[in-house]
Amino acid sequence: MTRSMTGFGKAAGEFNGQAIAVGVSAVNSRYLDCNLRLPPSWSGLDPILKQTVRKHIQRGKLTVTVNRKRSVSAAKSVKFDAGIAQQYLDAAKELTSMIGSYETLPLSVLAQLGGVLYHEEADEDLSAVEPIVVRIAEQALARLDDMRANEGKALAEEIRQRIGLIRQGTAAIEARLPELNAMYEERLRTRINELRTETNITDERMAIEVALMAEKSDVTEEVVRLKAHLDHLEEILGSKEPSGRKLDFLTQEVHREVNTLGVKTRDANVAKDVLGLKAEVEKMREQIQNIE
Repeated sequence: MTRSMTGFGKAAGEFNGQAIAVGVSAVNSRYLDCNLRLPPSWSGLDPILKQTVRKHIQRGKLTVTVNRKRSVSAAKSVKFDAGIAQQYLDAAKELTSMIGSYETLPLSVLAQLGGVLYHEEADEDLSAVEPIVVRIAEQALARLDDMRANEGKALAEEIRQRIGLIRQGTAAIEARLPELNAMYEERLRTRINELRTETNITDERMAIEVALMAEKSDVTEEVVRLKAHLDHLEEILGSKEPSGRKLDFLTQEVHREVNTLGVKTRDANVAKDVLGLKAEVEKMREQIQNIE
């Protein structure tokens, strides 16, 4: 199934009086790039969560945010550091003595100074919380996957429309091939006659010139390959495997064949068709950049 690389999923749960929420956002990226935002005391969950992400996602830049909200009974304890507080008081006393002041350091100011008050968290058993967080992350990833699948379906439909337009343009060029081939044959005859008027020309040289002109003018192989690439694109769009890289590679091949058509035909009407084909190929490639 074709999937987009962009989307968002969120899930929530509860564990020991804590409300846990996991949000997963994804944007385009050539490779899988996962960034985790965890509560400090849960940093040990990083490896297992990244492993969980890899089970669901193969390409994209993901941000996984894990939040928790504790009940009052489970909240952090507020502590104070008497040693640091005393150092502030001593420094303040020395400063007031230096400037001849009798002011003292107010409690309201002392409490806001760095390191005086701090939060202390109770140690947690990560082995107990891990399966809960992983389960919630799995739910968030599943919702992300649903969004990516829906967007991928729309992308695949748009790409199929582009393929259809490219087929139409290719058919228009193919219909003109008999006329173009007749024109090339006439040019070839003219060139052969010119060569015959030259002195000391060998049969070998004549054969080489004829072969080169025939090769330069015939676009039958390019048309056949282009149609085969379009068939392959539609086949890959129906695949269940992630297909973004394959589609991108094939689109480059389509562009190469279209470009060769323009170079080899050197016909004003075909040139117009080729420009239209290039425009559709570029639009298709832009959409493919969003596919996993």
